[in-house]
Amino acid sequence: MQSPTFIDFAIALGLGLLVGLQRQRDASPFAGIRTFALAALLGAICGTLTVGNSPWLIGLGLLSLSGLLVAVNVLGSRQPNYDPGITTELALLVVFLVGVLTTLDQRPLAVVLGATTALLLHLRTRLHALARGLSEGDMRAIMQFVVVALVVLPLLPDRGFGPGGVLNPRQIWWMVVLITGIGLASYVAASWLGGKAGALAGGILGGLISSTATTASYARRSKDLTHATSLAALVIMLASTVVFGRVLFLIAMVSPDQFRQVFPPVGAMLILTAGLSALLWWRSRGQPAEMPASTNPTELKVALGFAALYAVVLLAVSYGREFFGDRGLYGVAFLSGLTDMDAITLSTATLVRRQELDGTTGGKVILLASLSNLIFKGGMVAVLGTTALRRQILVLFGILLLGGGLILIWG
Repeated sequence: MQSPTFIDFAIALGLGLLVGLQRQRDASPFAGIRTFALAALLGAICGTLTVGNSPWLIGLGLLSLSGLLVAVNVLGSRQPNYDPGITTELALLVVFLVGVLTTLDQRPLAVVLGATTALLLHLRTRLHALARGLSEGDMRAIMQFVVVALVVLPLLPDRGFGPGGVLNPRQIWWMVVLITGIGLASYVAASWLGGKAGALAGGILGGLISSTATTASYARRSKDLTHATSLAALVIMLASTVVFGRVLFLIAMVSPDQFRQVFPPVGAMLILTAGLSALLWWRSRGQPAEMPASTNPTELKVALGFAALYAVVLLAVSYGREFFGDRGLYGVAFLSGLTDMDAITLSTATLVRRQELDGTTGGKVILLASLSNLIFKGGMVAVLGTTALRRQILVLFGILLLGGGLILIWG
């Protein structure tokens, strides 16, 4: 461990001043800019002495500061209009420990924690408003995501099972966490926007939650929105556009080193779909839009269903590749893409990351799955939508399928 320098003390002082400035502007009666700066310096001093083989000094400093806070609060409780809130006191303890971190070769962590503390204090009003604005459904979705991400995930074994060891419970569930996390953020945003959301928000959030569900919803509702067929088509196209962006995001998360290899075919489809969506938006601008009703994306039943689907796709991809080579992946991709894009995207990206499949082939496999998904959604529009919507979507999806087919052949 290197000896602390003046730079470490300067960082500690700066972070203390930052948090103290926020408290000072918030008119905290307990501690302001000077108190927080001194607490950060005290932590840095204790951390420096710890380098000299006296680790107990950090505990002594923290205990002394805690005792001082208790004494001040006891005296303050005798005063009229006493505020028993402990936010400032906790922030002071955090700043002390941040000061310690700056002198223990933990500068980046100290800076992140110090800045985060200041930000949390600054956003007090907005965070309180956010908490009050959450509905019972929002809270249920958040708590269920906590179960999915923080309770179930750590309990699962991190080793392979099944043929070729392709079924790793923790990795499978991590994909569930990733998908439900995206869905949760979209669900909460959709709940806040409600019926006031425009077509852009409807298509984008619908694509993040489920482009298939969004397509089915607007196809059914097109019979009640006969005056706004172009609007319904726009939302469906935007949702489909977001699918390609979502796919690229998942690839970047799972296989970042091979992203450039996988990107071209999917990126080309994203550009083509976005262009058609922009054309539709220009034609339907000014028309009001309502969000389709969204369901809670973190239900354990949904999470378990996706985990099972992902495991089945993993096995299908493994067997298809073993018996039919890379060509077998295309059949699996086509069938999987009919109902879900996430599972085939994640399983293919995983193969690419493990270098069991080259990135170019992986991109084409994912592209084929996306074309299959378009065929499925086009069929839903044909069955559920009006004649006018059917005509628009079949033309638009036909262009996308033609473009995707050319990319597959010549890409």
